[in-house]
Amino acid sequence: MKPLIDGLQYANWSEKIFRQMRAGGVDAVHVTVTYHETFRETVAVIEAWNRWFERHPDLIFQGRTAADVQLARDTGRTAIFFGSQNPSCIEDDIGLVQVLHTLGLRFMQLTYNNQSLLACGCYEAEDSGMTRMGRAVVAEMNRVGMVIDMSHSGERSTLDAIARSSRPITISHANPHSWHAALRNKSDHLLRALGESGGFLGLSAYPHHLKGGSACTLQDWCDMAALACDLVGPRQVGIGTDLCQDQPDSIVEWMRVGRWTKEIDYGEGSATNAGFPPMCDWFHDNRDFAKIRAGLLASGMDATTVDGVMGANWHAFFDKSFGPQLAANRQHRRAAE
Repeated sequence: MKPLIDGLQYANWSEKIFRQMRAGGVDAVHVTVTYHETFRETVAVIEAWNRWFERHPDLIFQGRTAADVQLARDTGRTAIFFGSQNPSCIEDDIGLVQVLHTLGLRFMQLTYNNQSLLACGCYEAEDSGMTRMGRAVVAEMNRVGMVIDMSHSGERSTLDAIARSSRPITISHANPHSWHAALRNKSDHLLRALGESGGFLGLSAYPHHLKGGSACTLQDWCDMAALACDLVGPRQVGIGTDLCQDQPDSIVEWMRVGRWTKEIDYGEGSATNAGFPPMCDWFHDNRDFAKIRAGLLASGMDATTVDGVMGANWHAFFDKSFGPQLAANRQHRRAAE
């Protein structure tokens, strides 16, 4: 059996969830540790994770390299890889990219729905593309081995990141817009560009991103996975469930509103989307990944491709993404430009 990896979760973490990860055989998870938090507030969240690692060493540990996925498999634990869904954690200081990488941050989104100091979010009326600071931060993320994530970014900004990054980027949790026209889902043109660049797509199970919402069937999701493999490439697609298990609805307000407005931002849709939607009946928590595997196989996807989507593809992406970039590779990229 190949690795089982989830490319994005933001749960209300607890021993119960850690045990469900083990019951589901989940070898590694990219977890969101920060949204709108400042650098110091992000460090406080990392401190909380350190306590969880100390209390539950038989269940979880901090992942830093691709080799930690195999260590998790060998020791019957789950490797936890840190990520940020917004660049607020680096404030306006490019030097904090390396500091946070040293603390274990392996993914950072350049935007979360809105315009940031680095790029433009998918909810803005006009996408002005990556900023001057964004280009500099992308180069620094490339250098240290922090993955550029454009899940909540606009189309132009995402295409800019694909073009400017000297290492493949990811869209860790989104689906094809042609399958379901959610604002956060990505166009076929963008997904083809992502695939041609060696980039990676994590497929979401969050109902707002799904055809039919919470009523989306497993067969529909598996059909979408096949489409994604055609657009991006069968070795460049995985799962990024966007599971927000056990979170109170107040967390949705923090995710969408942060400190930037005094109004409620309802995000994708109307005021009826103010809270977390019910999950689909085929995926409630980490124990349900076996249902996804069975569904992909039943839909006609070959076993090798299914193994890739379930985690082997993420593992290969980790392997080429988390280490420092060799100077020769950076020089080659500059020469090509």
